[in-house]
Amino acid sequence: MTLHMKIVSACLAGIPCRYDAKAKPRLDLIEMVEKGEAIALCPEELGGLGTPRPPSERIGDKVFTIGGDDVTAQFFKGAHLALEKAQSAGANHAILKSCSPMCGVGRIYDGSFNGSLKEGDGMFTEILRNADITVEERD
Repeated sequence: MTLHMKIVSACLAGIPCRYDAKAKPRLDLIEMVEKGEAIALCPEELGGLGTPRPPSERIGDKVFTIGGDDVTAQFFKGAHLALEKAQSAGANHAILKSCSPMCGVGRIYDGSFNGSLKEGDGMFTEILRNADITVEERD
């Protein structure tokens, strides 16, 4: 049986890379990374966004910070760099942070910055799905 590498959101693997410089550690995912069964990636950091950074939300094909700055280019770059890393590792499955404008699966924040959700995927999730990589969310 071939073990396929998985991708996990770095914040779920205990890395403090979220916009608020915190992590959302999940013990099972931290263990997967430690055992070499998964690679932790933060597409937002790969795209050149610093930590901490202003919160962002996706509106259509664009991503804006709470202050109105368009960070779509950084999200696009980071999502594609993360996809390259996933493909180089032979990953066929990703476990990503729920609701995120980058990693959300099926539902993301709606762009109002008040915690409301809408149907949709984060940019990285969309790119992974287009590359036939299975995606699931964790909270």
